[in-house]
Amino acid sequence: LQRVLRHATALRVYGPPVADGAPVASAWEVVLPGMRLTLTLSPDASRGFSGEGGVLAALATDEAAADAELVSVLLAWESAIEPATLAERSGLSVERVRAALTRLGTAGRVGYDLADAAYFHRELPYDADRAERHNPRLVAARELAGAGAVSLDGTVAYVASGDRRYQVREGDGALTCTCRWWADYRGKRGPCKHALAVTMVRRGATVAGGVR
Repeated sequence: LQRVLRHATALRVYGPPVADGAPVASAWEVVLPGMRLTLTLSPDASRGFSGEGGVLAALATDEAAADAELVSVLLAWESAIEPATLAERSGLSVERVRAALTRLGTAGRVGYDLADAAYFHRELPYDADRAERHNPRLVAARELAGAGAVSLDGTVAYVASGDRRYQVREGDGALTCTCRWWADYRGKRGPCKHALAVTMVRRGATVAGGVR
């Protein structure tokens, strides 16, 4: 940054609200004549940028994968993607389009411009399935869902994991769990494997037209 700062006309810093003083990811944007340079910093060398699990819900179901494929066909190298326009063209809800864009983002097929607060179309040489294969929570959640470890009871679900049984409850649009992960992070690093498994089963049950 030292080489470009003398040409900078502005500096913007982006990051989530910090309530407890814990380190968070941040993006430092240097505005230059005719361009912007963004440097993204993770909270720690061992931690990543992708919401640290915050995008896992968008990777958790086959429905999201199908939506992403549909949305990808409609992209045309836009510099700013309008989710509402894609929703109209695809027949999907805006919420499902946003989830599809998140999934495409993990595959390098769309980017997100912080300054414009908008997705844009791009194609990077990423392995589209790598994020799924190498995320232990997502892998564990698929195993739990596939093993029939999830039972649903209205807004409450129970997940058998090892020799324990965890309760996952839905409230205010979010899932909470009685596991240690939720107690430690309270959703700040994305859903736990139990909540992800419940999401998979609920969406699978909805698609199939029934409830397990």
